[in-house]
Amino acid sequence: MSLAGACLLAAFSLLPLAAASMAQLPVIRFVRDPDPAPSFKLKDLHGKDLDLKASKGKVILLNFWATWCGPCREEIPSLIALQDRYKEQLQIIGLVVDDDDPKEIQKVVDSEGINYPIALADDKTRFEYGGIAALPTVFIINTDGRVVQKHVGLFNPGLYETEVRALLGLPVAAQVETFQDQGDIFLNHADRAKILPGVDMTRLTSEQRNAALHKFNAESCDCGCKLTLAQCRIYDPACKLSQQRTAEIVKQVASQSADPSKAAPKQEVVSPVAGQTPTPPKP
Repeated sequence: MSLAGACLLAAFSLLPLAAASMAQLPVIRFVRDPDPAPSFKLKDLHGKDLDLKASKGKVILLNFWATWCGPCREEIPSLIALQDRYKEQLQIIGLVVDDDDPKEIQKVVDSEGINYPIALADDKTRFEYGGIAALPTVFIINTDGRVVQKHVGLFNPGLYETEVRALLGLPVAAQVETFQDQGDIFLNHADRAKILPGVDMTRLTSEQRNAALHKFNAESCDCGCKLTLAQCRIYDPACKLSQQRTAEIVKQVASQSADPSKAAPKQEVVSPVAGQTPTPPKP
């Protein structure tokens, strides 16, 4: 066998090993066709303007947190280290919710040695980022200013670093996949959702499921959230009103489809006489 043939054989023999190695790598996921991050203009704890424009071209980790939140405090040291490690390419921004005393916030900033800007999140900013139902909540924003991922709760700091490196085009030991936002990132995409928390549509046909989802996105919840039923189920799975109403809709859609008397009437089709041109039905 020639040297070239031996090298080719060796290369092909390594392909299964390479595929197996890829299969064992962790997976990180980013939104396909992501939306621009909602803009805001706030004042940091020192009275300086804080917005997203100042960090254009960098990866941004927008961290919603509170001083009383244990998991929020627990992840601060890893965020500090991450900001220090990628300070030229990354900007972490901390937005505090449910705390109106800047002095108390400043005490935490000083005691923890936080090295990224902190500001109080106003109601408008919180709403535009989906209401922030749990803390901590971190939005990952790419260098184009678009939101590609959201994490709720305490996460492994290694995941944040892997995502940052991937968005910066740096080597990562992970597979990168994309997905379509179905309300997981922004509630305005709840109309794409096929599954909603606490809503059982397993017994519905595909057509029935689509009809139910249409109703979920067309009807508002009565709990006072000013969201559609679909949005409320995503934003607040504990809401009894949206859970009850969606269950009623599922039952209604299933019963209507099962009742022949409620089905759309079929149009009578008359076969044309030989040699005649059929006349289209009147509207």
